[in-house]
Amino acid sequence: MQKQNKNDNAANRKSYVGKVYNIGEKKIKNDILDGLNPEWKKLHKEGYIHIHDLDAYGLTYNCLTFDILKAFPYDKFFGLTEIEKIISVFDFIKELIAKMGNEQSGGMSFANFDNDFATIFAKLNVKYENYKDVFAASIRSLILFCNNIHTRMGQTSYYVTFNIGLANNDFARFLAFTLIDEFYKSGALVFKPNIVFKVHRGISWYKDDKNFDLLEKALLCTAKKMIPTYLLCDCEADKNTDPSLLSIMGCRTRVVDDLYGIQGAIGRSNIDNISINLPRLALEAISESTTDDISTRYDLLKSKWLNVAKLTKDILLDRFEKTCNSDKSLFPTNLEYNLWCEDFKTHELKDIFKHGTLSIGFIGLTEMIEILTGKKFWKDDASYDIALDFVKFMRWYVDIQKKKYNLNFSLLATSGELISGRFVETDKKLFESNVLNKGYYTNSFHVDVDSKLPTYKKIQIEGPFHIYANGGCITYVELAEALLGNASGLYVLIEIAIESGVQYLGFNFPKNVCANCGVSGTFDICPKCGGHKITRIRRVSGYLEIQDFFTAGKMKESKNRRTN
Repeated sequence: MQKQNKNDNAANRKSYVGKVYNIGEKKIKNDILDGLNPEWKKLHKEGYIHIHDLDAYGLTYNCLTFDILKAFPYDKFFGLTEIEKIISVFDFIKELIAKMGNEQSGGMSFANFDNDFATIFAKLNVKYENYKDVFAASIRSLILFCNNIHTRMGQTSYYVTFNIGLANNDFARFLAFTLIDEFYKSGALVFKPNIVFKVHRGISWYKDDKNFDLLEKALLCTAKKMIPTYLLCDCEADKNTDPSLLSIMGCRTRVVDDLYGIQGAIGRSNIDNISINLPRLALEAISESTTDDISTRYDLLKSKWLNVAKLTKDILLDRFEKTCNSDKSLFPTNLEYNLWCEDFKTHELKDIFKHGTLSIGFIGLTEMIEILTGKKFWKDDASYDIALDFVKFMRWYVDIQKKKYNLNFSLLATSGELISGRFVETDKKLFESNVLNKGYYTNSFHVDVDSKLPTYKKIQIEGPFHIYANGGCITYVELAEALLGNASGLYVLIEIAIESGVQYLGFNFPKNVCANCGVSGTFDICPKCGGHKITRIRRVSGYLEIQDFFTAGKMKESKNRRTN
């Protein structure tokens, strides 16, 4: 397989259309930067911040959880036979994904795929009992569509998340079971879409809960394919929110509270996000400090972050206003199906988009602390206290902006696929530090990928950070190999995660596939045919992808990962 390590996105595949798009995208990004306040442009160009999806600046929002029950066009399906309805509804889902993939810049989500489509099919008078094979084939086709199609911008797959687990009737349970089962049975090179299982006490957690069998089914699938991931509805941050309103978008986006009264994610979006380079600020604080006193350096670091965050906030506000003033004709699918919480046809864009979030993100907390204190925050109690205090400090500032501007500002624990390497390269030109030698910065507040911490310890260390990252976050543990058949082992780790405050949990392990005979496992030489042509599937920054397509920084990170 031809390597494409220069991709900005691991989901990209080369094509004529993609090449043409990339040429235009680069020019648009440069034009947008040139049109910004020079101080804002400088922050982005010099690597203090990264303005994500820059080409979409002022044109569209980021991601969305569809209000599919409100949007569903029932009239299109009346008059069809039951089989025709089943096939046509799943074709509609594919069509919706393809259309929305070119109408917004980020991921799309179904908050309750099982319950919502059980409701839809019931209203269409479709009974699943007689058509289980048709449903299975249609769901299999939907999975393969999400996995195989790279038609967005001529090169990129669609970031689709199906949230399940709260099934409240037999039809919904059947849909959840079939989605997991078909994904489980799909080939070793099928690793999309993202499926998120909502874990909730009284619904799926205890052995006598009605959906405990679905959780077991999900865990067995995860043990084989790293999907589903798990939204922990009983964690500290979410325990008071109706779990049916929770939804993961993209790789981790979280939208819950709303100043304008729409609780939860359904029909709501992240409008835009910008990530701040924490190690850069620590490097500057150390170089400018006249003392070795850590508390003094820490105060200087916080002052520097505030200066950058204030400008970052201004950029978010500017982008929000420009997006609200964009042309409604840029949103034909939203106009047709009304996927937002407000009526797209009758409301002004500002009255719709005000329900979305504006996120200040961050990357490289562990490197920042190591630069500041000389120690890993997960090895030293004093450094850990500083790390947690700093995330609290960032959230404090974000909450102030929320009140000041009456907009849903949030703090995002950034995944950082492109910027994990981009920030390091810019910082290497200005500073010398051992922290820079590995060639990447660590996602969000995660401990180092080579920490070798026990799984339970990594979860416990990262858990307390989750409640502050209200714009989205995730914790992963790195396993040595697939835990085939070991649902109980993953169950124990989920239990630890819930008690530790983790909102969203995933499990990683190396998954290698022989390109010659298709056998999968953990190997460099195929144990069956002796082949050396191996496809390596890894989690890049919240979603699974083939390692050969990783960005340079993520490639270095992936090779440096060690098991927990």
